[in-house]
Amino acid sequence: MKTVAYHNLGCKVNSYEMDAMLQALRGKGYQIVPFDEKADIYIVNTCTVTNIADRKSRQMLHKAKKTNPESIVVAVGCYVQSDTQAVEADSAVDLLVGNNRKKDLVEILESYLDGVTQKSVIDINHTSEYEEMRLTSTTEHTRAYIKIQDGCNQFCTYCMIPYARGRVRSRKKQDVLAEIRGLVAAGYKEFVLTGIHISSYGMDLKEAQEENLLTLVQAIDAVSGVERIRLGSLEPRIVTETFAENLAALKHICPHFHLSLQSGCGAVLKRMNRHYTPEEYLRGVNLLREAFVHPAVTTDVIVGFPGETEEEFEITRQFVETIGFYEMHIFKYSRRKGTKAAVMSMQVPEAEKNRRSGVLQSIVKRDSERFRSYYIGRDVEVLFEEKKMIRGREYWLGHTREYVKVAVLAQEEVLENRLCTGKVKEFLEDEITIMEH
Repeated sequence: MKTVAYHNLGCKVNSYEMDAMLQALRGKGYQIVPFDEKADIYIVNTCTVTNIADRKSRQMLHKAKKTNPESIVVAVGCYVQSDTQAVEADSAVDLLVGNNRKKDLVEILESYLDGVTQKSVIDINHTSEYEEMRLTSTTEHTRAYIKIQDGCNQFCTYCMIPYARGRVRSRKKQDVLAEIRGLVAAGYKEFVLTGIHISSYGMDLKEAQEENLLTLVQAIDAVSGVERIRLGSLEPRIVTETFAENLAALKHICPHFHLSLQSGCGAVLKRMNRHYTPEEYLRGVNLLREAFVHPAVTTDVIVGFPGETEEEFEITRQFVETIGFYEMHIFKYSRRKGTKAAVMSMQVPEAEKNRRSGVLQSIVKRDSERFRSYYIGRDVEVLFEEKKMIRGREYWLGHTREYVKVAVLAQEEVLENRLCTGKVKEFLEDEITIMEH
């Protein structure tokens, strides 16, 4: 029995694909061991979203070979796609597998072990078909991430992902529903729809006029045993009055929406090649807030994009203040080799990026506390996930439908993977509220 260690980098799509690869390996009798242990085979599911991600991918590949020089080190995924020649020339790497061949990992690996496949790139070119992988379990025990599409057609000037993942490819609805039914039978209650650009779901299907993200969510909502549906990152323009009202009519949708902003300044959005205006973004947020009672709206913002002046940053700051986000992931712009933004003039100094990041961090800390304060004294439904020691006492932790983290004192009752309702009492710590149960 050969041992396999793995390390996963990057997004939730990578995590889903890693789970699927591990499932296939276990099914063939491979034993999975921790990455820092000596193993026969090491698999690194790489990321290329930033130069730092490339470097971390290389570091993990080299760490694997150093841990066991006799091992087979397999580089998989986005870094392999974006810089094939560099990975192929890396002496630490024995085998390369592109994004569109992850489902064939076991067959490719065994072909290599049999001496049929040499050290070479395995079908590195993008495919026009969705690569079907299906999970029967995940590394999480209560929440399952469901990959519904791959690829992106947006070509933002700072992003390498369309080059690493290819064009939009949607998963067939019947395959999504079959996977969810299987996971429901395995005990999962919450399903998070994920992909590279899920707002594009259905645009490439023959049934494109009938199939889109909304119709898919409506079909999932009708699956017996599904308790919660959570959406991954959305394109702001997808939020129309029809979209918001139809989502609000569903029983199991979570009122937690991540609308990617990146900048609140129209001029910066144009330089980023984002396909919306701040006014369109604000309209989408307002529509969600009209359709749902106190929905959680979260976002991403990049500070220090090339050419971002103090006046442009101030426009973003004011826009963020206007919206009042529950959570905001703030990224300091980092040059990504191979993108248009990397060669733009007027690169912003790091010290200024740090300052701007700090300004937005203070705003979202205040707004997040304000959002969570709404629930004190109110009844909430929580899906409990794990136990944790806090201030010397043991608590069960879980999340509301709005993704507010809630704790309840642990007693003899096991709450893992249970939906419970109770009244929120007060803040605890680390953005956690405490609930009576």
